[in-house]
Amino acid sequence: MAASRSDQESTAQQELEAYGYKQELKRSVSTVDLLIYGLIFMVPIAPWAIFGTVYNASEGMVPLVYLIGLVAMLFTALAYGQMAKAIPLAGSVFSYVGRGIHRTAGFFAGWAILLDYLLVPTLLYVFAAESMIGLFPGSARWVWALIFVAINTVVNLMGISSIKIMNRVFLAVEVVFVVIFVILAVTALNGGTIPGAEFSSAPIWDSSKVTGPLLASALSIAVLSFLGFDGISTMAEESTGKRNAAGKAMLLALVIVAFCFIVQTWFASLLAGGRASFSDDEVGNAFFLLVEAASSSGWATAFFVVNVLALGIANAMAAQAATSRLLYSMSRDGQLPAFLSRINTRKVPQYAILTVSAISAVLVLFFVGQIDVISALVNFGALFGFMLLHLSVIVHYVVRQKSTNYLLHLVVPVIGFLIIGYVLLNASIEAKIGGVVWLIIGAAVFAYYRKTGRTTGALGSDAAGGGPDDDQRPVPATGERGGF
Repeated sequence: MAASRSDQESTAQQELEAYGYKQELKRSVSTVDLLIYGLIFMVPIAPWAIFGTVYNASEGMVPLVYLIGLVAMLFTALAYGQMAKAIPLAGSVFSYVGRGIHRTAGFFAGWAILLDYLLVPTLLYVFAAESMIGLFPGSARWVWALIFVAINTVVNLMGISSIKIMNRVFLAVEVVFVVIFVILAVTALNGGTIPGAEFSSAPIWDSSKVTGPLLASALSIAVLSFLGFDGISTMAEESTGKRNAAGKAMLLALVIVAFCFIVQTWFASLLAGGRASFSDDEVGNAFFLLVEAASSSGWATAFFVVNVLALGIANAMAAQAATSRLLYSMSRDGQLPAFLSRINTRKVPQYAILTVSAISAVLVLFFVGQIDVISALVNFGALFGFMLLHLSVIVHYVVRQKSTNYLLHLVVPVIGFLIIGYVLLNASIEAKIGGVVWLIIGAAVFAYYRKTGRTTGALGSDAAGGGPDDDQRPVPATGERGGF
């Protein structure tokens, strides 16, 4: 077993060197660790916080929303899997699009997804801080946000081993509370604790309510609910598994978390007792109100605390790790300041981690109380990057590699592109305006690079999967890099 793992690590290192890089990050993340990391990033208990909102939007068919989301996002997960297998680097869509299509496209894919990754930790800190006010009325939101930032910074700087331990602990806690909720719900439904609450398949499918516009609206909600599985791809250079370990972990994490979402929201919808909707005063805490109604033993507060910690620490910690790896990869290719790609003695991108923390600390002070605005910008960055990812699968496999596997390399990415495109087209006006402004800033940076003679997009030799470009070259494996 040890020899096999050593051989896999050696092969992975050789593949990395084929792209012109040397192994700097610590390869200690198994496929199981990747799976756990993905689950933590997507948060198995994520529906708790938004149950009321989704319930009102879907006319009570919340499980159907997540089922639609699973089907829709499988196409993007399959696309990620194909590119992760072909290009096992830490840069996610920055690397995939840069080598799958062209370096210029890679730059804009990386720039777009950077909007997502930089703001996700901020969104989580703001959300957790808002929730802490419910537990400690009168306390300052910004203080809680900075406490969460400090905790996650320390854990990330301690290295990937610390993140793995924390991930396992938090996942165990979340799974335990999912089981507790199911037990509470089944007990309440069998005992008639809540008037009108009974077992039914209506939350999954009610033909009298299902309409085209409803399904279209559900699609937008559902797709955005699964954002985060792509973070697994940023750990590619720390994986000890086989070449496509990240791809397999993404698919499995997506299916497992979808199962958790559907089961929890089915029981929660049943506990709602067929009510038409939640009021404005109830919608934010709808799930916890249902837990309280199902049990009079104080479980609602425990669930609320676990939800806050899962978002403010576990999820944000995973998001910070993914963001720092993206900054590391883009810096290594000269697209961001060179200091972001420096590795400390624990083999983690120390300055990238500290930069994410600093940005989050500043942004939480600015965006406290503006969850909707941050969410809109996060969604635009992710969806725009996903669209370019689907295109990269087609160009890399069908156009360049002449693949005849048209199902995986043409049909899947085309359907995925159309789904993501539809969701992006129907995004909020704030998302579109903010996203376009971010891309314009990226275009200015791109123009500056060109004017000063610097390269743009992922680097690497054509043999390693790079696109045709007359100034494309491998990055020196000696640690020398471009940058500001």
